[in-house]
Amino acid sequence: MVKFSIYLTNYRSKKEKVVNLIGTYECKADAKGRLMLPVAFKKQLSSILQEGFVLKRSVFQPCLELYPMEEWNLLMQKMNKLNRFKKKNNDFIRRFTAGVKVVEIDTTGRLLIPKDLVSFAGITKELVLSSAVNIIEIWDKTQYEKAIDDAAVDFADLAEEVMGFDDEADGIS
Repeated sequence: MVKFSIYLTNYRSKKEKVVNLIGTYECKADAKGRLMLPVAFKKQLSSILQEGFVLKRSVFQPCLELYPMEEWNLLMQKMNKLNRFKKKNNDFIRRFTAGVKVVEIDTTGRLLIPKDLVSFAGITKELVLSSAVNIIEIWDKTQYEKAIDDAAVDFADLAEEVMGFDDEADGIS
């Protein structure tokens, strides 16, 4: 993921804002699927709140991903380069964008999660919002705790495999 973040940072024009989110917060959803965005995230996103967001299903986990519009547009620029005359590319684009919704934070700081996405993520009342570099993952609290517990067993091996490269000049120590 670090290489992707570096790519995004280098790819941006001077006027584009770099989004590197920090934090994991618990919150509650109301009966209509609205949640109050934690104050810490609102502060981190304050310069781009008015631009809107894209909410989508995660590819690998039973959670949702909230993309600031600028981050979504960068991702779509990459997707737009795929050759649409290859069936697998079309299939990927269709599945990747299934259920995608444009959402906004209202004047009181609430975000409405559409019912189909609430259902996909198994969201009940208790939620966890977790930063994932340039996006926010939205989890049902029980699902999040299970995913963290499941990943804890092999996290050291995963960290070594993903971040432990020796031959790269931009390695992290």
